[in-house]
Amino acid sequence: MHTPEKLVIATRASRLALWQAEHVRALLQQRYPSCEISLLEMTTRGDQILDRTLSKVGGKGLFVKELETALLDGRADLAVHSLKDVPVELTDPFALPVILERDDPRDAFVSNEYGSLADMPAGAVVGTSSLRRESQVRAAYPHLTVKPLRGNLDTRLGKLDRGEYGAIILAAVGLRRLKLDERIRCCLEPSESLPAAGQGTLGIEILAERHDLAQWLAPLACSKATACSVAERAVSRVLGGSCQVPLAAYAELNGDTVHLDALVAEPDGTVVIRASGTAPIHEALQMGESVARELMAKGAQPILARLADGGNAAPQT
Repeated sequence: MHTPEKLVIATRASRLALWQAEHVRALLQQRYPSCEISLLEMTTRGDQILDRTLSKVGGKGLFVKELETALLDGRADLAVHSLKDVPVELTDPFALPVILERDDPRDAFVSNEYGSLADMPAGAVVGTSSLRRESQVRAAYPHLTVKPLRGNLDTRLGKLDRGEYGAIILAAVGLRRLKLDERIRCCLEPSESLPAAGQGTLGIEILAERHDLAQWLAPLACSKATACSVAERAVSRVLGGSCQVPLAAYAELNGDTVHLDALVAEPDGTVVIRASGTAPIHEALQMGESVARELMAKGAQPILARLADGGNAAPQT
């Protein structure tokens, strides 16, 4: 097989997205030293709309559409995404052939005043961009006030530092990748804040017809992360997961066995429905679908249907 001579990586222009793209470029450069690899930096609709939550403006797909356009018109060969931002149903002609080794999947508690969520007094304000995080915080700490938080990582930290929030919750991996570890007061274990499907993992998107590119990229794939992501994303796909739904799915691999925990919740945290499953690695997809069906059987369907129609959380009594 011949090796690539030139590759262009499409990426969002945020600091974190650029780190991710540079990371993939370094991996490719190491494998193909004679290849000319460049970045195409782009601003997506998800980056531009900062005054509304993602659940109200079209969801996570807003972060990938412009990058996909660059793949379609030939300006880029591949796009690097945080896997949790990639819709679970990729439309033709796109493919996601490579999922890289997973980094820390946990959420991080960031505050200038408090050491943990448990330390925060009644009425203190927690900021998060995610209904998944919001529902779990509200369920465990109903005395806290949760408010939306948008913007890139630096913008969010700036809002915290200006005192707009008592604490904010972010993905731990993003802070670590940008060498902001010192901002993390503590990490929330999955038992306290179950991660989003694909959290801490990078995916590479290409045109499905680029079989040559898929072969070049194949050595970057991680079989463990792929198995876990397949199970997690199966839950989202069956449930129609999007930013409008407080949905979490987190899988771990132990030897050749995948264990998956998942939940669906009311945004206000008054109802949290959980399910889990364990299966051999080659049955990760079917197990993820089975866990999703269990969530539906336990009562997730009415929540999903209402939120998909634009409804709000159930009224508090």
